[in-house]
Amino acid sequence: MALLECKNVSLAYEGKTIVSGLDFKVEKGDYLCIVGENGSGKTTLMKTLVGLKSASDGEIIFSEGLSQKNIGYLPQQSSFQKDFPATVRE
Repeated sequence: MALLECKNVSLAYEGKTIVSGLDFKVEKGDYLCIVGENGSGKTTLMKTLVGLKSASDGEIIFSEGLSQKNIGYLPQQSSFQKDFPATVRE
């Protein structure tokens, strides 16, 4: 059984559907790389997988023993890390 499976998932951002019909599985030992243009739904997908957003349609299935709390998410940029890596000024 897959650790994580998305079946016909649709994602929306600010009321606009940006991804529809998304199907994939993540098996034990798999690596997953999410690549796409700005605004294509990468961050929305990650926020959905960790439970910060809801899918507008479809189903996300977690295997027994795995939940949204077990998935890590590090945002690309936030207000507290704008200077990271820090630059030392004299």
